[in-house]
Amino acid sequence: MKKLFLSLSAILSMATSLLAQEHIPTPQDYQNFKSTRTLVVMDINPMSDFNFKIKEVMANVWKLTEFEFIDQKEFESKRRDPSYSFLLTTTATFDADKTKARYTFLSLLMGKDVANVSNMPDLCSIPLSYKRVEDDSYYYKMDAFIRFIQDHVTLMTDNPKLIKANPLTYYNKNAGDLKNKTLYVVKEELSPDINTIAKIKKVYPNEVKIVSRDEIMEVIDSKDPNAVFFHKVGPEGTQYKARCYKIVIGAGDSKLYYFDWHMIDANKKRDWLLESDLKSMAK
Repeated sequence: MKKLFLSLSAILSMATSLLAQEHIPTPQDYQNFKSTRTLVVMDINPMSDFNFKIKEVMANVWKLTEFEFIDQKEFESKRRDPSYSFLLTTTATFDADKTKARYTFLSLLMGKDVANVSNMPDLCSIPLSYKRVEDDSYYYKMDAFIRFIQDHVTLMTDNPKLIKANPLTYYNKNAGDLKNKTLYVVKEELSPDINTIAKIKKVYPNEVKIVSRDEIMEVIDSKDPNAVFFHKVGPEGTQYKARCYKIVIGAGDSKLYYFDWHMIDANKKRDWLLESDLKSMAK
């Protein structure tokens, strides 16, 4: 069982538990999306990195629908209208994990006359961060995320048989294409047994660069067709029992090449990319 909320800065009383199938969109939802106006819900903090970046990215990247920006009060008044779709940050928890960990997702939802946000059709959601982690850990990747969301919606519209509860796992089939790409990673997000190029080469034959966040931002901004970057979602030391999401996405094509997660434990599976992930990507 999963729980989906609007950002915690909004009204949480409207959020309730949902069974996995309740938010899964139908093929008709994807068809209907094409005629909607997309309302981008801004963060309650007007000075947030997310607010500045999403305005820039939407103007430069978004092609699927007309769009405008709204605040969270407007979202509550308009979310039941099926002529709108909504791009916003949501907060998710997972009952099966038996932990209170909360994760921020970037979600594209269809307007629907339902009691709770959790029942709105979820066209695409991608993990951004652990809830307590600042948005400077992901805002500079927003260009690639928005391009991926557009591509995902187009793929689901054209291939409705791919619609399922965990759609992002579909993209692991792209891992074989990493042999032609350079993987950009930040050292702090690598487990100790793969935190140097020499260690990485023992388990992963493809090109890797250990870089700064600024260098990842550069390859995203330049849309480097040969670059992919690692995106990690974890508690960053704020909690020991939580999920660690691991995503590899193209800087130029915004294609998802790898998606997985593990539950953090006190031993080797900490808040970082694991040796087993590299082995999976190398297959």
